[in-house]
Amino acid sequence: MTATQKKYFTEELMRWHHSANTRSLPWKEEKDPYKIWLSEIILQQTRAQQGLPYYLGFTQAYPDVHALAAAADEEAFRLWQGLGYYNRCKNMLATARYISSQLEGRFPETYEGILALKGIGPYTASAIASFAYGLPCAVVDGNVYRVLSRYFGIDTPFDTTEGKRRFSELAQQLLANDSAAYNQAIMDLGATVCTPGATARCGDCPLQKKCVAFRHGMVALLPVKSKRTEVKTRYFHYLLLLADGQLWIQKRSAKDIWQNLHEPYLLEATAPLDAAGLVKHPGYRSLPVPKGGSPAYEGMLRQRLSHRVIESHFFTLHLRGTIPMPGDNGNWQPLEQLKNLAFPKTLVSFLEKKLYF
Repeated sequence: MTATQKKYFTEELMRWHHSANTRSLPWKEEKDPYKIWLSEIILQQTRAQQGLPYYLGFTQAYPDVHALAAAADEEAFRLWQGLGYYNRCKNMLATARYISSQLEGRFPETYEGILALKGIGPYTASAIASFAYGLPCAVVDGNVYRVLSRYFGIDTPFDTTEGKRRFSELAQQLLANDSAAYNQAIMDLGATVCTPGATARCGDCPLQKKCVAFRHGMVALLPVKSKRTEVKTRYFHYLLLLADGQLWIQKRSAKDIWQNLHEPYLLEATAPLDAAGLVKHPGYRSLPVPKGGSPAYEGMLRQRLSHRVIESHFFTLHLRGTIPMPGDNGNWQPLEQLKNLAFPKTLVSFLEKKLYF
């Protein structure tokens, strides 16, 4: 990597950003640290267009950090519904309440202070420090890994300790005086031009002339990732207990997916169950349901998460009256009240289809 190659990278990237970068998003050019923080939390593990309506919804419902701090958990989780990675919302509420009560509503103004907040890692801290305060902090995300690895021909896996160190140091060396504009430029280039695999639009890239990957036909091979996440399938069987216009639901409290969201009675198994298999499940046999009743199979929905697939099978059982249920984390809810509660995306799809809300 020569000094000339690095200088060309930064100068051409900034020229492209000011003359040809047309990507428009409401948080771009934003200087309010609260809104920048909100956008960065929402965009963790989330594409910009998917996160956009959530950003607009949260900023409208909670225009400042004090408003978010005062929000009821259930209300915020309902607004987050469908975005996934719900622990982000939990941490976001905790951080908003800390800033509101302990910092008088003022965000820390240093990288170290921002990094110390709950739910914030190096990337998010760098983004807030740069976009809100103009601090010389380079952001390094998936888009940045891709642009840098292709332009400089770096085949060090970006998910290793050595790769993270190398890319972070290089990104910092390339940073322009206007760190916010530079960071926005490299992320936008990765999102719209230097895209993954064969979708890359090399003909539109301002860096093509000196791009190592383009010159050597390596665009589809970079960046390199060393680890492959094993995707496992979990089999959820939801028993919708219906009685007197009510549905029994519980809140997920264990340290697992969908924490703090609601669901009907859940029976998990190592393989899909039909109705005959369901009634033999220990969890079903422990319920005080009338003998002779048979759950009706309602169908299956599959949802892909980052490292697992959730295969949800739905069964309904109509009761003549409510029954006492095990545990203290559930209750009978009128069907018309379900729309006020937060459910995982799969359950929202099912409940909407069945016109429960």
